[in-house]
Parts: sequence; structure tokens; C-alpha cells
Amino acid sequence: MLPFEQLLQEFITLWVVIDPIGTVPVFLAVTAGLTTRARRKVAIKAVIVAGSVLLAFMVAGQVILEALGLGLPSFQIAGGLVLFLFALSMIFGPGKPEAEIAEAEESTTQTAIHPVAIPSIASPGAMLAVVVLTDNDRFSISHQAQTAGILLVILAVTLVFLYLASPILKLIGPAGASIISRVMGMILAAVAVDAVLRGLVQIGALSPF
Repeated sequence: MLPFEQLLQEFITLWVVIDPIGTVPVFLAVTAGLTTRARRKVAIKAVIVAGSVLLAFMVAGQVILEALGLGLPSFQIAGGLVLFLFALSMIFGPGKPEAEIAEAEESTTQTAIHPVAIPSIASPGAMLAVVVLTDNDRFSISHQAQTAGILLVILAVTLVFLYLASPILKLIGPAGASIISRVMGMILAAVAVDAVLRGLVQIGALSPF
């Protein structure tokens, strides 16, 4: 059993990179036109997909990254660009018309995969974090299993937050959801630009800021 301090440290690290609370606005923005039942389907599928991706990185991520010669800067820049494109769609995209709501409800899997599961829950930072926290050269199988347990707990908490998104949407209404979508789009755009800039700093393309 790992010391409590180390368990707490890993919990905080994974909590920050997964950011269950920060996923809620993204989830609300892309599911605003769906029924409560469809929204819950998206939440379950998103958490399952994100969990599968993160566990896969935990098992094989280190081998893959070493084989490809990739590091955190590359992940940060790529993730930042993807997130920025999604942020633009949140800011400038029109509201979902009535004719598209039924179609959206039928494509809950696609909505769950992008952008809720990836890159919101299973972000590039989260992928790299699970690789670092389960370094095969530094940590035992027992340690890695406990880290996986912490990851599953945080994903369960994320699912709870996404389930609570429906009452939030009922409270704020469609107009409120539209406002949140555009405000969060601006915030996500800033986060995306920051990720790209920090990635460029790490590879030496920019001076530290």
C-alpha cells in the first residue's frame, strides 16, 4: 500500500489533468439540444471511452511514446490545436436547429467520443500524466494498480458531475446554455493557445513568457 501522502499527490495530479468540473461546461454545450436520457447516454459512453483510452496509455503508452520519440511538447501542441478548433465552433457555431435534434440524439456515440471523452476528459495532459505516474522503470505492478484505482475513482466522480449537468441545464434554460457555450468557448480557446505556447517554449521555438 502506498503512503497516504503519495496517494494524495497522485489523486491531485490526476484530478487536475482530467478536471471533472471543467468537463461539465463542455458537456452542457454539446448536449444542450438532447433529451435527459440521451444526455446520460453520452455521459456514460464518454466516461467509458475516456477510461479505456487512459488505461490503454497506462499499459502501453510508455512503449508507444518511446518508439515514436514523442514527448509532452508534441502532445501539448497537438492537443491545443484540436481544442482550439472546438473552441471556435463553440463561439461562432449557430444553435442546434430543431430538425437536427433527433439526428443528434441518434449519434450520441460520436458526441461522447469527441469532444467529451477526447480531448475534454482524456486530454493530452491526462494521457501523459498516467504514463509518467506508471513509469515501468520506476514503479512496481502494485503501485501501478493503485494508480489505476485512483484513476477509476476520478472517472466515477466525473460521471456523477455529468449526470448533475441535466438539472443545471433545466435551471439555466437554452439561452443560458448558449451563453455558457460561448463564454466557455473563449476560455477553452485561451487554454488551447496557452498549451500550444508552452509546448513551443519546451521545444525551444519560443522564449519563456
